[in-house]
Amino acid sequence: MKIAFFLNRFPMLSQTFVLNQITGLIDRGHEVDIYAIRPENDTKMHADVTKYNLLNRTHYFRDIPSNKLLRAVTVVSLLIKNYYRKPTSLLKFLRFSSYGKISVVKILCAIDAFPAKGVYDIIQCHFGPNGTLAVILRNIGVIEGKIVTTFHGYDISSYIKKNGDDVYKNLFGEGDIFLPISERWKNTLIELGCDERKIFVHRMGIDTSKFLFSPRNHHDNGKVRLLTICRLVEKKGVRYAVRAVAKILGRYPNLEYKIAGDGPLKIQLEDLIKELNIQDNVKILGWKNQEEIVELLKDTDILIAPSITGTDGEQEGIPVALMEALAQGLPVLSTQHSGIPELIRDGESGFLVREGDVDALAERLEFFLVHPEIWSKMGRAGREHVEKYYNIDTLNDRLAGLYQELLAGKLS
Repeated sequence: MKIAFFLNRFPMLSQTFVLNQITGLIDRGHEVDIYAIRPENDTKMHADVTKYNLLNRTHYFRDIPSNKLLRAVTVVSLLIKNYYRKPTSLLKFLRFSSYGKISVVKILCAIDAFPAKGVYDIIQCHFGPNGTLAVILRNIGVIEGKIVTTFHGYDISSYIKKNGDDVYKNLFGEGDIFLPISERWKNTLIELGCDERKIFVHRMGIDTSKFLFSPRNHHDNGKVRLLTICRLVEKKGVRYAVRAVAKILGRYPNLEYKIAGDGPLKIQLEDLIKELNIQDNVKILGWKNQEEIVELLKDTDILIAPSITGTDGEQEGIPVALMEALAQGLPVLSTQHSGIPELIRDGESGFLVREGDVDALAERLEFFLVHPEIWSKMGRAGREHVEKYYNIDTLNDRLAGLYQELLAGKLS
């Protein structure tokens, strides 16, 4: 099959789930092209980006200037350029009276990014707004192919809150199938009016072979190593974990808490750590690629993922960091947020508490410290669950199968 991936940014360290799909489909003999609205600013990237020569497969949209005059110049230049490259598509584009929440400039930049005729079997869109844009591009003849849209988190939470319940009306009507990553998001799609017959829950997964299972046990020196892996944004809830650690640190001075990630809240978190006077025990490490994450997990006893719903309504899907930790045998502490309870069975592979509850996080964390004998049992339960339901090889086989059924007219 010839498959186009339609993404916001590529490559992103925090989106190994997309990378795993792309490389998995290439390994299965499929031809993959990548279209991204913009590159990631970080120069660090996963090894597979180089191994599979993915940057040479990637086409980026032209930047949209913030200055109104420059934006107008960009529009004119794109109109002139693509009048000769794609005259039919451009005429259809000019006849459209409304594009909803998608800007005209963004559509022009997308037209420019695709070849003269973008013919694919499958157009795999990650995040709902990209599915909406793909429908427009198909309608005006820029691309051909079945449109498959995967919903993750912000696109079905804060994006809906900001733009209204009908923001995906055209996508639901004209998109071919929809792949929410959790049962929770499936139910949300149905509530928003999506045809249930077009919806297939397809989870993000990990390469479990990269994560060597190793049961966790108490250390003779009393040190306990905690880790959070995430982008430092509000919905990750890191500040609550920092406060929970500070709450019990006086009784457990051998606690070591590392935060692997970066993002807009980094300075605020650093200030909080200083304010609580716990900088000797709590460290922010910055971005780490997948190989570095594997090594960090080897030296960790408990993973904390304190996810919350943001003030703008943004929610997680199911954090991949949780899957990686479970695969390696770590017990985990997380929250009853979004699809996380579909991955973590409370009391079996970890503990779940209410969102934003510092006291509950501290209490469950202290329970872990007092009862290290449960670590290995929880780790085994977590590994088994991830191998069964979140193994990327199994999931990629299923994804390719869904594509083939769609092309054969057996779906929707």
